[in-house]
Amino acid sequence: MEIDSATNGNSDAVMTESTATITPSPVVVPSSRSNQFTESLKLEHQLLRVPFEHYKKTIRTNHRSFEKEVSTIVNGVGELADSDWSKDVTVSRLTSLVTRLQGLKRKLEEGSNVENLQAQRCRARIDHLDSVDVENITEWNNTKLKRILVDYMLRMSYFETATKLSESSNILDLVDIDIFREAKKVIDALKNREVASALAWCADNKTRLKKSKSKFEFQLRLQEFIELVRVDTADSYQKAIQYARKHLASWGATHMNELQHVLATLAFKSTTECLKYKVLFEPQQWNILVDQFKQEFCKLYGMTMEPLLNIYLQAGLSALKTPYGFEEGCTKEDPLSQENFRKLALPLPFSKQHHSKLVCYISKELMDTENPPQVLPNGYVYSTKALKEMAEKNGGTITCPRTGLVCNYTELVKAYIS
Repeated sequence: MEIDSATNGNSDAVMTESTATITPSPVVVPSSRSNQFTESLKLEHQLLRVPFEHYKKTIRTNHRSFEKEVSTIVNGVGELADSDWSKDVTVSRLTSLVTRLQGLKRKLEEGSNVENLQAQRCRARIDHLDSVDVENITEWNNTKLKRILVDYMLRMSYFETATKLSESSNILDLVDIDIFREAKKVIDALKNREVASALAWCADNKTRLKKSKSKFEFQLRLQEFIELVRVDTADSYQKAIQYARKHLASWGATHMNELQHVLATLAFKSTTECLKYKVLFEPQQWNILVDQFKQEFCKLYGMTMEPLLNIYLQAGLSALKTPYGFEEGCTKEDPLSQENFRKLALPLPFSKQHHSKLVCYISKELMDTENPPQVLPNGYVYSTKALKEMAEKNGGTITCPRTGLVCNYTELVKAYIS
């Protein structure tokens, strides 16, 4: 409703009805919350990097396979054009080339489907990060928690559980089950003292590993050499020498010291008591290879070495870690009272506390000016609120929960926080 004055000199007010337009005010995101979103997204590097690296790897593999097949077919056609074979032989060769072309077409279609799926996964993750908003932050964080749990399960080889959680939560495009399965095959092979799978993985990623100056393949070759020497027969020594000439000689320019160290095992043998060479024959060397593969694998895909769950837990524990948390009298409400959390917090620095905080042993509430501490005759301190409730229930009597001392509420002395 608007009130307009008359324009013809009439002082009477004219009531003119008009439609009021209500424009909803936009939701203003507090700057602190916006900054929190931004900082949170900085931790999602792995979420985008892993599928992107996998996508690039698939494209490179398909491209190499295509070039190799096309080159073979073109050479075959050239040979047919330059030869004077009989009609039957020529038809047979052409039929073989047609079969190869059909096989190439099938491989290209399969490769294209895989590339499309991986591109879709990249898009799904970008959309997921773009969808974070004030209105759905709770749901988004819940999805993030599930992603972190799946990441931990995959690293611990709980593939079935990880798959079920991903399917039930509809986050299959946001996790990397297939990539971790690929790594699991190599790890299992190394634990069984087989290097074929690891060497095949190195061949597939040769360019990337060379660019990062990785010597994982060199370590695998050295271990194969050691295993030949371990057999301790004249034939095995001969095979070891041939193997070294074929696979290790090329590494001499960059890793001569390590190469000489391992080649000396031909003289010291597996039964040596010389610690410098005895250690090369120990089973622990295979565990070292497993750890080295994990490092190279994570580096290749831009993953963190530690599970995301550990990283986020350590971030929280760094704010809670105090010397008291490692004492026997630590309250059960403190996460550091549990051994697993203590192990996670062990390498972390203690939290920097500018002001001490007193927490009541009974109520677990903060003791401050509104809920001041009171001292029992035995010297133990509890909050006023908790002691009053206890006194009201027991007719003015207070019982110390730690020592069992019984006293009257009037005997308590108020303590002051400075």
